[in-house]
Amino acid sequence: MTNRLAEAMSPYLRSHAEQPVDWYPWGPEAFAEAARRDVPLLVSIGYSTCHWCHVMARESFSDEHIADLLGRDFVAVKVDREEHPDVDASYLAAAGAFTRDLGWPLNVFVTPRGHVFHAGTYSPPVPLRGHPSFPQVLEAVRVAWTERREQVVESADGLARAIAETMASTDDAPLPEPGDLDAAIMAVEALEDQELGGFGTAPKFPMAPLFDFLLTPREGEVARRGVDLAQRTLRTMGASALRDPVEGGFFRYAVNRDWTEPHYERMLTDNALLLTAYTRAWAERPSSWAASVAAGIAEFLIGTLQQPSGGFGSAQDSESVVDGVGSEGGYYRRDADGRATLTPPAVDRKVLAGWNGLAIGALAEASTVFTRPEWLESARWAADAVAENHLGSDGTLARASLDERRSGAAAALEDYGMLSEGLLRLGLATGEVRYAEVARDLVDRCLPADTVPDETMTDASSNTVAGFILPGGGDPVLSAQGMRIDGDPSEGAYPSGISSLGRASLLLFQLTADGRFRDAAVGAVRFAASAALSAPTAFGASLALAASLTGPASQLIVVGPDRADPDEDEDRATADRAMRDAVRTRRDDVIAVVSERQAAAWAMSGFDLFAERTSRDGRLTAYHCRDFVCRLPATDVAQLDAR
Repeated sequence: MTNRLAEAMSPYLRSHAEQPVDWYPWGPEAFAEAARRDVPLLVSIGYSTCHWCHVMARESFSDEHIADLLGRDFVAVKVDREEHPDVDASYLAAAGAFTRDLGWPLNVFVTPRGHVFHAGTYSPPVPLRGHPSFPQVLEAVRVAWTERREQVVESADGLARAIAETMASTDDAPLPEPGDLDAAIMAVEALEDQELGGFGTAPKFPMAPLFDFLLTPREGEVARRGVDLAQRTLRTMGASALRDPVEGGFFRYAVNRDWTEPHYERMLTDNALLLTAYTRAWAERPSSWAASVAAGIAEFLIGTLQQPSGGFGSAQDSESVVDGVGSEGGYYRRDADGRATLTPPAVDRKVLAGWNGLAIGALAEASTVFTRPEWLESARWAADAVAENHLGSDGTLARASLDERRSGAAAALEDYGMLSEGLLRLGLATGEVRYAEVARDLVDRCLPADTVPDETMTDASSNTVAGFILPGGGDPVLSAQGMRIDGDPSEGAYPSGISSLGRASLLLFQLTADGRFRDAAVGAVRFAASAALSAPTAFGASLALAASLTGPASQLIVVGPDRADPDEDEDRATADRAMRDAVRTRRDDVIAVVSERQAAAWAMSGFDLFAERTSRDGRLTAYHCRDFVCRLPATDVAQLDAR
């Protein structure tokens, strides 16, 4: 039997299409049917590379008896959390009232109005070690709905109101001072596992956004200790079982304190962020280990996750078939020869706009630092594919696509922010202003109307969170139910939408001198400041943004002639090569090597940092600036300021 999920865009939903459960995809139809039948809904949330999602799909959702129970007493909805992150965030917030063990699959029971009255994660098909079976959970929920309806509805409505009130509150904390950031580094130092590396005990996660903060250039002894901590941790992780030594790339997390027993899915987000971390670690202190790990990550992104369309898939599964049996991690436990006879684990080919932005920016920056032009071409290919398949003719952004087919899911703040920053990094690496122009338009759409040029369209009816608007108002079902959450600033695995937009805004300020972009970045930091300083490991990107705001922007533009001089003498060629090599290890906030024609195009488009930047005597000419105040142009590395 094929259910409604057969035509879904999401590979995760399609994997449930042959089950006996009468699944609905996320949308108003499911809630209308629940209201018509006067039954609650089961909203089951997961993703393609989730191991326990696979287990529950095999054990329970493929079982005819359980399917009959679901069909009789519920309307069943299956959600891909990567396609609908706002749905996942809203229901995770509500599920916290019922269980401390949050994770996926997340099975949430809601009223026809969309309000949560019970939630849990994985349930076995039969009682196991004190845990009720999934049929027992379904029966308990059915009894509560039929026999205690008034109490259930009142509790669910109250929880929805409480979440809405909590998320509507704002944080007007002042910007962190350098001493606050030092205290945050010391708090992270206190969590270091000094014997086995990393932070805490078990399980061990890469905590990728944290490295952005630790490696942000700042003056002072504590800031230098933060760099040391990042270098130690990255080196340990690169040599651990968390990294695939054969194909490169990092697994999601390790079960044990010594980094063993990984959960073997490989996520686009983790690997894109870690590529940036290893690139910046190398630029700070060139080393063979950082270069080797970075190369492995880049090759995994390009060789495994990049799709024929150009975009990057969201993840590679942990499960594969080994010796005729499904195995979690069995493929990855083989060496290269052993893997040659096996079919690799499946890739979720779904292209997510924001996550692709992380990969585009990471590859663009790494290509410059490691002089790998093929990585830059992969980043360019992905950016062009996302622009073609995700950007509407009116400038609106789609969250997801598969094989050039757009999802109907609304783009989230993270999509606007991550994609914008990635396109800006790509524009700086290629010298092509068109990428930066698209990025600026995306950020403009997220700024309130009174700060945006008249010709830029925004949805003024949307709520403003930390100074940003979500174009289109977000998911319409959640909005109608009062369940939409836009203001979650936490970022343990990857940057939040708010910090992503703040980072893109700050980079735009550093390129344009337009104060409204700096104001937007400040608002993003203030929104998360109190929480970030109290729990720094969960707010690495916000703290990195705060650190970047504590001092003047360091900007380096290197301009060369439009055409190479065939008669260039060896001394001049040597000086130009030395200049390019010096740029590779710079840690300025903005770095670009462009031709005179490209510099003029940036300046004409409103990126004032490039105004009047020309090549001197046909040589590479460096303009080193602090908040747009530039020293005399330099044509020799010795003339450049020390970092």
